[in-house]
Amino acid sequence: MGTMTATPTAQLTKDEILRYSRHLIMPEVGMAGQLKLKRAKVLCVGTGGLGSPLALYLAAAGVGKLGIVDFDVVDYTNLQRQVIHGTNDVGRSKLESARETIHEINPHVEVETYETRLTSENALGIIRDYDLVADGTDNFPTRYLVNDACVLLDKPNVYGSIFRFEGQASVFSAKEGPCYRCLYPEPPPPGLVPSCAEGGVIGVLPGIIGSIQALQTLKLVLGKGQTLIGRLLLFDALNLKFRELKLRKNPNCALCGQNPTITGLIDYEEFCGIRGEEHIPDTTAPEVTVLDMKKMIDERKSFVLVDVREPHEVDICQIPNSTLIPLGDLPRRMNELSTADEIVVYCRSGVRSARAVEQLMKVGFRKIRNLKGGILAWADQVDSSMPKY
Repeated sequence: MGTMTATPTAQLTKDEILRYSRHLIMPEVGMAGQLKLKRAKVLCVGTGGLGSPLALYLAAAGVGKLGIVDFDVVDYTNLQRQVIHGTNDVGRSKLESARETIHEINPHVEVETYETRLTSENALGIIRDYDLVADGTDNFPTRYLVNDACVLLDKPNVYGSIFRFEGQASVFSAKEGPCYRCLYPEPPPPGLVPSCAEGGVIGVLPGIIGSIQALQTLKLVLGKGQTLIGRLLLFDALNLKFRELKLRKNPNCALCGQNPTITGLIDYEEFCGIRGEEHIPDTTAPEVTVLDMKKMIDERKSFVLVDVREPHEVDICQIPNSTLIPLGDLPRRMNELSTADEIVVYCRSGVRSARAVEQLMKVGFRKIRNLKGGILAWADQVDSSMPKY
C-alpha cells in the first residue's frame, strides 16, 4: 500500500490517535500501519450478510475510503443477519442505511456509494480506483465478474461465501496466487446450488465469515501476517470446525494461466446459464399463475396440489389441501401421483417446483404445471394473511 515518508503524527488528528489507540500500541500496526489504513481504499461489493460486518469493521478500523456497491432495499428478512441495517431501515436503500451506520461508527471514513448492479459495463471503471475488493455477493455471475475484473486490474479479491451452516473464505490474487476460476473453472448448473433465500443461513455465520474477510483485508493493507492467498478456509458452524485446503494457481486457467483465453469481461449471466433480473434458471416447465389457480379452486376444478418444500417450511405456512412431497423424495414417491390427474406443483418461489415439474415430465406426466412465483406469490396476490419467509 506504499511506504510512509511524511511525519506520521502530522497526519492523524488528536481524535484519531485516541480512537485508534488500541491499534497504535500494537507493534504490528503502530502509527505507520494506521496511516496505511487511513490511506487505503477498499471496495465492498454488497451490504448484505457478508458486507455488513465487512463494512462495519473496516470503518471502525479506520480504512480511509470505503466504496459500497448495492442496488437493493432493506427487507424484514435481511434483519436476521444483515446487522448494518435496523428495523427502521426497512424499505430504505441499503446504501443509505449503510452510509448512516458507518458514519455513526466512524465519521472519519469517506464513503462512496454506487447504487447499481455491478455489470461487465461498469465493473472495471468502479474497481479501478480501489486498492482491493471485498466480495460479499451471493450469486455466481457476480462472483465471476468480480474475480475477472480484479485479475484484469491486478487487484486482490477477498472472497467469502455462506450457506446454511457452512462458510468459505479466501484471497484470490492473480499476481501471487490462484484466482476464483482456478478453484471453480466452471459454474455449477443453474439451480443446483440453492441460494440463501431458498436454503437458509444461520444468522451469525455471515458475521463470522465477513469478519474473517475484514481481517484479511486489514492484513493485506498492513502487509502483516499470513493471508489466505493460496488457501481456502472452510468453516462448519454446526460442528464448529475449521478446515483448510491448499490452492494452487492453475497454469491452464482461462483467465490467469500461461495462455489466457479470457482477456476482457464477458456476459456472466450467459456464462452461468442464468437469465433475467431475478436470476431464475431457464426452465421448460409449464406454469400457472396464482390467480388462475385460485380460480380453479373457486370453480372446484379437480387437480392435485403438490408441495415440494421441506417439512420445516410447512410449519411456517402451506396452501390448503396440499400434498407434501419434498423435492429430494420425489424420485421414490412418484408412484403416489397419477399421470391421469391434473397436477400443480409449488415451492417457496417457483425454482424447486420447476425442477420437480421437469422431472415428472421426463417420466411421462403431461397434465402438470408449476405455480409461478410459488407460495410467496400466493401470499402477495391471494392470501395476505399468510406469513412470508
